[in-house]
Amino acid sequence: MDLPNTMSGIVLTGHGGPDCLQWRDDLPVPQPGRSDVIVRVRAAAVNNTDINTRIGWYSKNDNDAADASWGGTPLHLPRIQGADVCGEIVATGGDIDGRRLGERVILEPCLREAEGRQPALPWYLGSECDGGFAQYVRIASRHAHAVVSDLSDVALASFPCSYSTAENMLTRAAIGPEDTVLVTGASGGVGSAAVQLARARGARVVAVTSPAKADALKALGTDSTLARDEDTVAVLGANSVDAVIDLVGGPAWPRLLEVLRPGGRYAVSGAIAGPIVPLDLRTLYLKDLSFFGCTVLDPQVFGALVGRIERGEIKPLVAATYPLRDIAAAQAAFQEKGHVGKIVLTID
Repeated sequence: MDLPNTMSGIVLTGHGGPDCLQWRDDLPVPQPGRSDVIVRVRAAAVNNTDINTRIGWYSKNDNDAADASWGGTPLHLPRIQGADVCGEIVATGGDIDGRRLGERVILEPCLREAEGRQPALPWYLGSECDGGFAQYVRIASRHAHAVVSDLSDVALASFPCSYSTAENMLTRAAIGPEDTVLVTGASGGVGSAAVQLARARGARVVAVTSPAKADALKALGTDSTLARDEDTVAVLGANSVDAVIDLVGGPAWPRLLEVLRPGGRYAVSGAIAGPIVPLDLRTLYLKDLSFFGCTVLDPQVFGALVGRIERGEIKPLVAATYPLRDIAAAQAAFQEKGHVGKIVLTID
């Protein structure tokens, strides 16, 4: 198809509150490089990464904009955010097979190849390069994964960021059918994905959540739940789980290591209760624990996730939908943490 010259979308104009998100009708439509495709965005989900980037949470220097991006460098503003994308390929670069036109795709948000350079750290869609909060997005063809599914565009947009993050954590921690896994923040996008994906691997799952969300998580396959304010060691017992999938951090963090068995594995990809935690090194080395910080996706992870979607091994959890224009309301609802699963934006 012939691409239009301009498109509508939301741009991030600075670091701060929702007032930094601006609707524009005059954004230039991206043009494909030789190895790229252009995707007509149909739906894009809300996630912590977008909000953290907006408020400058990734900065380790009092939210100084000089290191406020996912990769620890300044953002180039204005920036189109949006890491969770489902859409249709509508244009291809010169080196890409034209038969890809019309494919329905979900986009791998962790980009190992961007604009002809190989960064020391991969870029992240909607952070180091423009993402899916607009009508069109450019991405290297290798990161646009065709998906054959009866699920809606909204449902498919709930998968990329959260589920690939969870699958990556479980892959790094080598979760298998003999394991008991503790998942913190289990009602959120990544947490609920981790519950499903751990169950798909045959593991036993213990979920930390609020009592109001316990039944929803049991329906996903958790074997048991405990409340966020409960003492993990008192409820589960010391040395009781094989792995911890942590998205929370915060003051209760040391107890997560106490419940790990000797030789246990701890994987982390979030710190919604606080990033600074106390560590007793004796617990780490005397129990022979393995720690995994998980951001960059292992190469096989996203393809494995697409396979699980197509085989119906996991299901989408869409808590609410909003039009893209209402992104501020959608992010406010997201931050209230009253939902289970994902909040998804639709793009006309």
